[in-house]
Amino acid sequence: MKRIGIIMKKRAPEALRLVADLLPWLQEKNISVLLEQDCGITASGCRFVERSTIPQQSDLLIVIGGDGTLLSVVRMSGASSVPILAINAGGLGFLTEIRHEETKVMLERVLAGDYTLDQRMVLAATLVKANEDRSLSFRALNDVVINKGALARIMDLDTWVNDNYINTFKADGLIIGTPTGSTGYSLSAGGPIIYPSLQLILLTPICPHTLTNRPLILPDDSEVKVTLRSESEDVFLTIDGQVGHRIAAGDSVIVKKSDATIGLIKTPFRNYFEVLKQKLKWGER
Repeated sequence: MKRIGIIMKKRAPEALRLVADLLPWLQEKNISVLLEQDCGITASGCRFVERSTIPQQSDLLIVIGGDGTLLSVVRMSGASSVPILAINAGGLGFLTEIRHEETKVMLERVLAGDYTLDQRMVLAATLVKANEDRSLSFRALNDVVINKGALARIMDLDTWVNDNYINTFKADGLIIGTPTGSTGYSLSAGGPIIYPSLQLILLTPICPHTLTNRPLILPDDSEVKVTLRSESEDVFLTIDGQVGHRIAAGDSVIVKKSDATIGLIKTPFRNYFEVLKQKLKWGER
């Protein structure tokens, strides 16, 4: 690995300190470093490029921040073809599980080829507008969510799986998620925790009017289609909690497994269950 790209959470002092410490260490190893323009770092021997172009130019991508920083990287071109070392320098981190003090030790192992990739499933979503001759495509590592604004009434969501009608959810919304996203919004809505390396699609209704509407786990070859039937001007499609589009009655959202995956370098210092216990504070009173 001769070229390493670094994307960090902006205006995060811990991330800036870590990058400043890493740069001379990497340069001693004759490794070229790519940083984003206007990242707050001034250093010689680095290339400063557009943030969105870093993954496709890198042999290894270091992401420093919280889970939100990593989720924003997933949507970039080239992110699915480069191993990602995710360092926690933010808040709650299920994805960025490597601690900042472990960074150099992890990099030594990665540069020596001593690492394991955890391939995470990604969703491909398409928004089909009923009254427009166009569609919009998205990619999500965590979830695709249809939900209402603060003042909108309960909505009707006609839902099909592989062209089989399953239900019209009367709810505040619907979450279509991956195993990686099961510890996110879906968990708050009563969904199960799913081991992240599994391949499946999770459907979790948000505050359903009928309490028998429970979360549903589907095979990963399923295609989910959801059509909004309610007349409302305050309903949104949200991708990984970061990209949003207003949707109207008759619009459909089609979600299936993407051909792409995201390769996260696994930490050898703790397993997934230790991360769960730490982040969810299991065993504490």
